[in-house]
Amino acid sequence: MAEIFELLSMDTPKPLFSYRKYWAQRFGVAPFLPMSRDEMDALGWDRCDVILVTGDAYVDHPSFGMAIIGRLLEAQGFRVGIISQPDWRSADPFRTLGRPNLFFGITAGNMDSMVNRYTADRRIRRNDAYTPNDEGGRRPDRAVIVYAQRVREAWPEAPIVIGGIEASLRRIAHYDYWSDKVRRSVLLDSRADLLLFGNAERALVEVAPRVAAGEHPREIRDVRGTAWLCDGAPADWVVLDSTEVDTPGPVAAHPDPYAVARAAGCAQDVAAGARVVQLPREIPRGHPREHTVIRLPAFEQVRSDPVLYAHASRVLHLETNPGNARALVQRHGDKDVWLNPPPIPLTTSEMDALFDLPYARAPHPSYGGARIPAWEMIRFSVNIMRGCFGGCTFCSITEHEGRIIQSRSEESILREVEEIRDKVEGFTGVVSDLGGPTANMYRMTCKDPEIERSCRRLSCVYPGICKNLNTDHSALIGLYRKARALPGVRKVLIASGLRYDLAVESPEYVRELVTHHVGGYLKIAPEHTENGPLSKMMKPGIGTYDRFKAMFDRFSKEAGKEQYLIPYFIAAHPGTTDEDMLQLALWLKRNGFRADQVQAFLPGPMALATAMWHTGRNPLRGIHRNGGERVHAARGLRARRLHKAFLRYHDPENWPLLRDALQRMGRADLIGNGKRHLVPRYQPAGTGRNGRTSTRPAGRIRTQHTGLKAAGPPGGRRARRPGPKRPG
Repeated sequence: MAEIFELLSMDTPKPLFSYRKYWAQRFGVAPFLPMSRDEMDALGWDRCDVILVTGDAYVDHPSFGMAIIGRLLEAQGFRVGIISQPDWRSADPFRTLGRPNLFFGITAGNMDSMVNRYTADRRIRRNDAYTPNDEGGRRPDRAVIVYAQRVREAWPEAPIVIGGIEASLRRIAHYDYWSDKVRRSVLLDSRADLLLFGNAERALVEVAPRVAAGEHPREIRDVRGTAWLCDGAPADWVVLDSTEVDTPGPVAAHPDPYAVARAAGCAQDVAAGARVVQLPREIPRGHPREHTVIRLPAFEQVRSDPVLYAHASRVLHLETNPGNARALVQRHGDKDVWLNPPPIPLTTSEMDALFDLPYARAPHPSYGGARIPAWEMIRFSVNIMRGCFGGCTFCSITEHEGRIIQSRSEESILREVEEIRDKVEGFTGVVSDLGGPTANMYRMTCKDPEIERSCRRLSCVYPGICKNLNTDHSALIGLYRKARALPGVRKVLIASGLRYDLAVESPEYVRELVTHHVGGYLKIAPEHTENGPLSKMMKPGIGTYDRFKAMFDRFSKEAGKEQYLIPYFIAAHPGTTDEDMLQLALWLKRNGFRADQVQAFLPGPMALATAMWHTGRNPLRGIHRNGGERVHAARGLRARRLHKAFLRYHDPENWPLLRDALQRMGRADLIGNGKRHLVPRYQPAGTGRNGRTSTRPAGRIRTQHTGLKAAGPPGGRRARRPGPKRPG
């Protein structure tokens, strides 16, 4: 087994588009990747080399994962078919395109299927923005598992490779909010041969040619960004027990026979008076770090022990920098789940080539005139970068895309704007967004590559901006100016989330943004006002928001515009008490905000905040069985409703609940009919717990995909809608 493990170093990887093309490249480029046998016949194909199964509608655009993966494989010469949103109640839809020559690639789509289907209160959503006509219920729960099982039923011998955000965030044992238990790695439940995590382009272009050359995916062990099952570590690898790397306190004796040494502090039966001698674990001098693996507590341990779960989560997140991350392994019964280090980020030239692939930039013709809300939202927008170094504990971007920013070149971005102008139906001259996971991290990197390679911080901006981070916004300012100067472009809006703690470092950027790129409203996410929850989110204090707001208001006034900030907040995040939510409600009232949408914390798989919610411990600090920081979480439905009610203090439906809470908290002074009070004493007829008249279906969430109109400005005023002329 040892010979199949090769060095997983950070040496410069083989360029993404330098691999030898597969023989099927002679068939050329498909106008759309085929979804039927008739389309395959029209292309002259007898079989597909790779078939992608996805829970999303097929939109051939680089904002949709299956389009990027499909077009990338096509560029390598492979014939790629797509099975989109198949009926999972039968294996027949998975036989539509036949058996692929190489493998099935399975993804739940752009969203985790459970997040897509259920609200934070575990209620069923009625809509699905990634489905034609916004129809809900077109993908199964835990779609990766279900699709993989149906493929196995249809084609028992066909290799299966899983990927996408659902598989990526479930690659090890993880807490599952919807079943309220720790589930094992998705690799076992799906019975897949290989899992690709993160943005998988680099792994995919290495795996596919090797499968074409005769290797089975389950035998490929030396590719970054992959996970697979094995019996144990090879003899020439040093195995570090994670409880030595980051000691959580006394733990049960580790049953694994491959461990190099017993964990410090393990329970031992020692005769009275006997002296225990701990032999130090030794790593041979000169042994490569790339042949060192950290053994996490086994699935059976983290399933029943919250301390070990929090510890495993902490270690996992400390091993995410591609420059220094080590392999991880976790026992599941009689098998090990092995995780290689994360993939090496793409270069600018590779990003350019990836986004320059021949996308049709439209939904597949089989959908006819059906409305696909996710496509409508992004069809006039441009993705300029990947990754996020913010490290927000409730967010999955870092776990999936990594902390290193991968930016496209200015030329590539401007070419895409021109392509939208010339080819996308309905373009009126307004680019809806130049952004990505965040609006203003474009080209931001560590000042020293060596420091970046060795860094183990979870965030580059918390608790303060790292002195080694380059926060220069000049490249982004130049990009904005060139984009809006293109012929046929009337306006360029910025709709991606803004890191205002970075923006305040560049007043010139804020001026440029406010003067030219805000359409009346700018959404930002302070998430809370109180230090307790903010410290668990790894978000800046509300003082930074105040600094940004002062800049925003000043530059809006200088530009002669009436514009408004729309702040977003999270209810029921771990570390948030009732008092914290009360203080947030008072802040909202003082500042004239009336939230129409309320975002409650949803414990997604693998997030650090989810570990806090599940275990009551803080994995941002050392984990100790009899010590360490404990974290309060509003777990019950009533507690979560109360936290959301504080955000919507102005809604009469919430007043009875808030009155009860204020009296219990000793703050009855906030109940009354004056301006200084939070809720009135009176109750409008037909409202409240005993007279609810709302006809909105349970679980319905109003979003921009379900007809929600833009929220009004603070105090009920309406902002002046920007005219068609470009701002001066």
